[in-house]
Amino acid sequence: QVQLAESGGGLVQAGGSLRLSCVASGRTFNRPAMGWLRQAPGKEREFVALISWSGASTMYADSVKGRFTISRDNAKNTVYLQMNSLKPEDTAVYYCAADSSIAAISVSRPGSWGQGTQVTVSS
Repeated sequence: QVQLAESGGGLVQAGGSLRLSCVASGRTFNRPAMGWLRQAPGKEREFVALISWSGASTMYADSVKGRFTISRDNAKNTVYLQMNSLKPEDTAVYYCAADSSIAAISVSRPGSWGQGTQVTVSS
């Protein structure tokens, strides 16, 4: 129901920062929660962060707490992921996600997801 387009990935040295953006289009009138998932080579897709439509509720994976910040601008139908103090283990393809249920995103089974943007952190 929702189309998602990620951008902002790239190559950065350990300790650096990146900001990912995701623009939602289509049936966004149902005020979906949005978030980010990631998948590293040889590993399963894992939950990274999510945010409710209003922004009142957020959730982060333990591995990124204190380093990543999720936010959204509903006027632009956009969600952001500010990533600071990046580590090599953060290297993965990052996917934007949307669903009417926060739980669906937290278990990496959103109703909609994007094509992904590559984040590579060198040591």
